[in-house]
Amino acid sequence: MKLSGGCNCGQVRYEVEGAPIRVGICHCATCRKDSGAAFSFFGIWARDRATLSGELRCWQSRAGGERFCPTCGSSLFSWREGSDEIEIKLGTLDGPPTALAPVYELWTIRREPWLAPLEGAERHDRDRDEPEG
Repeated sequence: MKLSGGCNCGQVRYEVEGAPIRVGICHCATCRKDSGAAFSFFGIWARDRATLSGELRCWQSRAGGERFCPTCGSSLFSWREGSDEIEIKLGTLDGPPTALAPVYELWTIRREPWLAPLEGAERHDRDRDEPEG
């Protein structure tokens, strides 16, 4: 599998090879504001599977460095310094991400009451690496 995507203005482009390590959605306040929606939809790949081009800017959130296009402002990626994984916002793919179904939800304590839980998906009150409750 080879996927490509980029920002709204086309200044930042990427390609990623292979299936993602995992796909999820997050309902936390940072992801909501970053995506402009009730949740963020993302896939995680090994960083060495992704090829990026174009200029990026970064701001540091609690979860890591959020990367965006300085021209159009599109939010595309996130990764922690020293991490070997990259989080790609799946709404930035060139084609629809239909085959990439979420297998987990983060920050379900902030899920909107009108949004049903994803059937069969792992659910985490907060982040995956934090204790539940």
